[in-house]
Amino acid sequence: MKRIFTIIIILISVSLCGIILIQLSWLNNMVLLRREQIKEKIVKAVNIVGDELAAYKASYPLSNNSNSKTGNLFQENDFTLDFLKPTMLGKKFTSQELEKMIRDAFIAVGLPDIKFEFLLHTGGFRSVNLIPERQTRNYFTELEDTVNNYSRGYFIYAPSGSAGENLSIDETLEVLVIDYKKVAIQSLSMRFGTAIFFTLVIIAAFYLTVRTMLRQKKLGEIKNDFINNMTHEFKTPLATISLAVDAMKNEKVLQDREKIRYFSSIIKEENQRMNRQVETILKASQLEKQEAELNLKPIHVHEVIKDVVDNFALQLEEKQGQAELLLEASQDLVNADEVHFSNLVNNLVDNAVKYAKENTPLRIKITTHSNEKNIIIKVEDNGIGMSKETVKRVFERFYRAHTGNIHNVKGFGLGLSYVKTMVQAHEGQISVDSTLGKGSTFTVQLPLRKERHVQHFQGEIHSKHPSP
Repeated sequence: MKRIFTIIIILISVSLCGIILIQLSWLNNMVLLRREQIKEKIVKAVNIVGDELAAYKASYPLSNNSNSKTGNLFQENDFTLDFLKPTMLGKKFTSQELEKMIRDAFIAVGLPDIKFEFLLHTGGFRSVNLIPERQTRNYFTELEDTVNNYSRGYFIYAPSGSAGENLSIDETLEVLVIDYKKVAIQSLSMRFGTAIFFTLVIIAAFYLTVRTMLRQKKLGEIKNDFINNMTHEFKTPLATISLAVDAMKNEKVLQDREKIRYFSSIIKEENQRMNRQVETILKASQLEKQEAELNLKPIHVHEVIKDVVDNFALQLEEKQGQAELLLEASQDLVNADEVHFSNLVNNLVDNAVKYAKENTPLRIKITTHSNEKNIIIKVEDNGIGMSKETVKRVFERFYRAHTGNIHNVKGFGLGLSYVKTMVQAHEGQISVDSTLGKGSTFTVQLPLRKERHVQHFQGEIHSKHPSP
């Protein structure tokens, strides 16, 4: 089973890694494709602006002297000189007008928010002897970044056969698009988000699958441990009852009333023992379904602790141990269920007794102290202690520390689970601190019944001093 579980985990992990790699490859190819599409749109927009500017170079320049009179030789010569002047786009358009033309072209090709810089100059593309006519402020600064920025030029000349042919200087418009790679990624943000979302869904499904499998494996181990413990717990009394019944069939025993009563008492005790085990399991089931009802009433914690410790006197004597009580809480009145609270303390002391070291006198130390709101109870022992893994799981139902096939400590693993459930039912908290080989300390914190205690105390004063 363990091998199959490992194989399933490996197969799911490989599948998940493969899906993620395919997603990354698909996204990378999509980004590269979108970059090429943006480049094509940039080229198309620059061509639109370049064709529009070239159309202006095809016409003759208009004379600035609109009031000249026909027949005046000087005016005619002035017109001739003006006519022979080369057509310059930088004189026709301002930087703002050129920027608007480029922006309109980008809007037309579907890139309305793209950032750009431009340069209009004489000569060819990247000419050594270029003369700038119009440009934006950061063109040459952004031109240095050839990784993230994309530059496209358009060589502007008067078309063949036009009026401006051979009368105009060749010019070039260079448009530099800023962070075109970032624009490509931003345009795919929705697809990126969708891919990431579904990848996270797959990872979450993988996590839940593995978690469920681990939980089922854990429940299987707990079930097997519980069955083994239950079999062991029921096997001993059943064997004892069987021996007692066989003994009672003996003729000599049948004639001896004392022996009959003795074996009958053994059968009754073992039967009661099995009934208690069944009741323990049933109570655990009720607690899990939250069917247990608490009969809350004022209880003095110190009195309960003393009664419980007195009940363990014989067991402590058998282990050559002793219990030290340091009940220093100034207030010990709590609102609790008398039976369940007594069982709570009983289980903590019983746990210390069960897990005592062999050949070492048992020492149990129970201390209490209180603050304005709570009473804190500590149960310390010098027993075998617990590992870090056991400390994490010690309050789980049916959990017991693995001791192989040795059943030197009896029980179903329900005691501490019951303790935690009852502490929480009383609106308290419990924690454990343990070191393997040195012992454990359980700390229980419960809310005090302070206000009612004060009222009760005041009532006693009034009863002692009745009003006239």
